[in-house]
Amino acid sequence: MNLFTSLRLRRPLTAAQVNRYFSIACFFSPPVLGSVVAFVFHGGAFWSLVLLFSGRRRLNIDRPMLAMTIAIYAYCAAQVLASTVNGTLRADVTHFLPLVTLLLFPVSYSTWSITDKAILARIAVRASAAACVGALVLAIVQYHWFGMPRVEGGAGNPIVFATVTCLAVMMCLAGVLSGLEKAWKPLTAAALAGIVATIYSGSRMIWVALLIAVVAVLVINRQRVCRSDMRQLLVIAGASTLLIAAIMSPIIVDRTHVLYDNWNALATKGDYTTPLGLRVGLWDIGLDAFRQAPVFGHGMAASRVLSRQGFKQHFGANEGFNHFHNGFLTALVQAGLAGALTLAAIFAVAVWNATRVLRINPDPLERFGATMIVVTVIIYIGGGLTGILVGHDILDTTLMVLLVSGTYLACGQTISPIRKSRPTNQPSAFRRHQDGSE
Repeated sequence: MNLFTSLRLRRPLTAAQVNRYFSIACFFSPPVLGSVVAFVFHGGAFWSLVLLFSGRRRLNIDRPMLAMTIAIYAYCAAQVLASTVNGTLRADVTHFLPLVTLLLFPVSYSTWSITDKAILARIAVRASAAACVGALVLAIVQYHWFGMPRVEGGAGNPIVFATVTCLAVMMCLAGVLSGLEKAWKPLTAAALAGIVATIYSGSRMIWVALLIAVVAVLVINRQRVCRSDMRQLLVIAGASTLLIAAIMSPIIVDRTHVLYDNWNALATKGDYTTPLGLRVGLWDIGLDAFRQAPVFGHGMAASRVLSRQGFKQHFGANEGFNHFHNGFLTALVQAGLAGALTLAAIFAVAVWNATRVLRINPDPLERFGATMIVVTVIIYIGGGLTGILVGHDILDTTLMVLLVSGTYLACGQTISPIRKSRPTNQPSAFRRHQDGSE
């Protein structure tokens, strides 16, 4: 009875506390728990919708959020318009479900705006560090114990696993170089663990995107990098990177050799059955489909049908994909120029928000948020040129998590939650218990 009474009298979690646990789950889950991040994000967003309609929350409509929302909603509208023009609106209804994740951007932004910026930034860095360590553990188990040639982590897909792990690595690196975290040694170790896990995935384009993102972070934080107290970090990180490259060289060499063999088979034999050949074939089919409907595209449901018809007609194969292994080409096929331009506008607006902040040399919190946006754009576009850009539950959710939190940290305003006032003529449950009325 004492336990029951203590539990009943325990004060409920505040909105800020709920946001902290929610943020930890969103930043930790993608590499380790995979689609759990989608369940957490959508659950939180839909609950926020309930609070908005009940008057217990309010939208945080600031200029950066409004610009991002317009770009995201324009892309979603282009997809719906394409299906309407092609008369496939009813057939495409189920294909519109991934757009819901994007449409929840303003709701999630408003909910995250309740959180203290310093707390959110530290959660992003530390939860990402834990995710890097968890990703390495999964990679080692899957590669050495289960014999998987390309590890998938908790994401169930090597490319998706590499993408979200790479993003976690960059959060650690940005947290150290921006000056948010003083404990650079454990964060550097976690980042190196994430790099090893990314190498285990065998995703070559993510390797390239990772290198570009590292250079971008160093350039953004060049003033701190040039300081004498950062030399030890750079020396240790550089030496560790060389050691990792030497240890992981069999995987790197093997994946490079596979790429060379695929290219040789495509160039000399016209073999479109290899991973590279399939991508090149899909790009040819996608460009032909775009030329047939350049303005509004063919609708979201047409990708698999078009790719299957194209492979059968041009290459005599029965392959079928729901995307064209290039995010912008997929948008061109599905929604024409309107789809590709509005998709590009999402990333352009994000970079615009970040560069406006970086240009005025802001404090570490704002610099970290802007860096988060920049590396997200680099890694997503780098991986999306040969894979999926949007349309995957884990990738879409992680993109929203990073764009929402990055935009808020870089240039957003903090708001207070609106709570319904308690009627003054009714005492609280705790007061009634103290008065002995219960």
